[in-house]
Amino acid sequence: MNPVLLLGGLALAGALLPAQASGAESSPPAKKLYWFIPDGTRADPKVFDVFRFAREGRYPNIKKMMEQGSYGYTIPTYPSHTPTNFATLMTGAYPERHGVADGPMHIEGYPLEKPSLMGFRSSAKKLKPVWSLFEEAGKKVAVVSVPGSTPPELQEGITLRGRWGKWGSDFFAVNFESLTDAKQRYREGRGVRLFYLGEELTKFAPVAPAAGWTGAPRSYSPPLEMALEGYGAAVFAYLFDTTDDGKTNYSAVRLSLDKKTLLEDLRTPGAWTAWKPVPLKWGDIAIAGSLKACLIKLDPAGTAKFRVYYDLLNRTTVQPPELADAIHEAVGPMVDFVDNWPAQLDRVIEEKAVFFSEAMMSLDWHRRIVRYLYEKQRPDVLIHDVYTPNQMLESRWWLRYLDPDSPDYGSVGEDERARLWEEMHALYKGLDDILGEAMARAGSDSLIVFTSDHGVIPIKRLVLPNDLFAREGLLKFRMDAKTGEPIVDWANTQAIHLKMHGIYLRPDGLAGNWKRGSGPEYEALRRKVRSLLLGLEYEGEKVFRDVLPWEEAAKLREPADRVGDLLLVMRPGFHLTEEMSEDLALFRAPVGSGYKQALVADDIPGMWAPFVIMGPGVKKGFRIPAPIHNADQAPTLFRLMGLAVPDTMQGRVVAEIIAP
Repeated sequence: MNPVLLLGGLALAGALLPAQASGAESSPPAKKLYWFIPDGTRADPKVFDVFRFAREGRYPNIKKMMEQGSYGYTIPTYPSHTPTNFATLMTGAYPERHGVADGPMHIEGYPLEKPSLMGFRSSAKKLKPVWSLFEEAGKKVAVVSVPGSTPPELQEGITLRGRWGKWGSDFFAVNFESLTDAKQRYREGRGVRLFYLGEELTKFAPVAPAAGWTGAPRSYSPPLEMALEGYGAAVFAYLFDTTDDGKTNYSAVRLSLDKKTLLEDLRTPGAWTAWKPVPLKWGDIAIAGSLKACLIKLDPAGTAKFRVYYDLLNRTTVQPPELADAIHEAVGPMVDFVDNWPAQLDRVIEEKAVFFSEAMMSLDWHRRIVRYLYEKQRPDVLIHDVYTPNQMLESRWWLRYLDPDSPDYGSVGEDERARLWEEMHALYKGLDDILGEAMARAGSDSLIVFTSDHGVIPIKRLVLPNDLFAREGLLKFRMDAKTGEPIVDWANTQAIHLKMHGIYLRPDGLAGNWKRGSGPEYEALRRKVRSLLLGLEYEGEKVFRDVLPWEEAAKLREPADRVGDLLLVMRPGFHLTEEMSEDLALFRAPVGSGYKQALVADDIPGMWAPFVIMGPGVKKGFRIPAPIHNADQAPTLFRLMGLAVPDTMQGRVVAEIIAP
């Protein structure tokens, strides 16, 4: 039997269990909830055995939750990544019902050149989310950094920066690299753009002789300068040589906002400046912001690389907006998203330390926001995400050397692997510290939940379906001579792969507003493309687990009106990319370590996440015997809080954790 269909059937059977399964409760229901959902937090029985690490004392707050509550694993729904699974967690339903099939989505009646619906926007959901339901039940609700929460849907509560929701300013951190040749930008292609289609995340800045500086330090080689310009603010970098050795040996950098006032002198790669207030611009909106900068690398010849992180907290990213000033004063500038997507801190070894320091800053900020909210705002329900685990596990620097399923696992020795594990434990300990803040302040009448939307597994190879289609003459494109970004000839393209898991087809071309095809020519094209994909192998291993027509979207619990003509299901280790290359390579060695897209995760433990819960009505010291599904969490929390489980929820109440 087809494994995808079998797993889909098992998932369906689980979903059909009654959402309001009975469970006697002897204690009063919980009145409050802290639901912590750090994105991409892997937990599995073999490699990332979070529960064993907790029992050993590495994560004392998770250990306490295990002793005082119930714990086990939760399985993401296809396509197993962030927007779909946060929608599942926040509605208690599957994509077929809540409608979030992906991040970037394409629907009929719109051109395919860009997404017509974004899964990270609150408006993408077809169902009312739990934060609205809790508010309607009379709870004071705060939502922090949760995908799909903006534009805000709360009427009275607090919403703080729902990532990529196209609401408020999104000041993405930017890397600045010395422009040394005309092909630098070309070689990067779309890989320096947010989601491969948005703002530039790496910029190439010309290096010029320093001019107009006041009080600049002495340089034993002719001083150089770069302008690091982003969001209406410029940081000027003065590159100088401190060594009087008769050689060109640039060794330090002075940063300034005006070439007069010192921001900071940096000599060590990985060193950050302090935060500095600056005026920023988001489109036409002027914002009182701040930034901090980091020296990534400085070569003796005078080429340099920097990172500038822009404060994400301001009146455009908080509802109610006047709360932004109080949060800023109590918690400080917001460090939320580590690196970027796609990753930019993965080119040179010096970026590993920069990534790690940024990760620790992010975890510290999120720990402090929990303390502030409980001490000053006192929410009944706090739903909280931080993206740091996903970014660290997907990055170039860790997972490939920690998971034995990675092809690079044996390329480091055990001493180095032990050091990498200590850095990974620092990540999970940071999550544990955040939990500790909530446990100390939420109150004994609160449920405390630690979970995630999905895990992350190692990549063997990137797969380029669009290069396959180009080889077959089904896709026509050329490269932009300046940027190296592909320009698709939509009128003469019959098949294309678009994020994350869809193939779009039309025998007469894909130009104009997309509409599904039909008829004999369409069916012949669809059969051909499906056969090409199912036949694709890498070193004798099949790449695709299945390729389903849109009419069978229900087998993956996907909404048929928001998917492509074909849906792709990958085998573990093979990561889809919609990129195209001039040499039409079908496979590419990955730079990053991990991924999570287009997988049916039921039998892939590396994709599982923790589900740990303690509080009123929850069994103590209880190990949940079998993994639950993400859709099961919301109905279970509603039951434990004494609230009616909405009919829209498809998940089951996890009755086995409810105390008799």
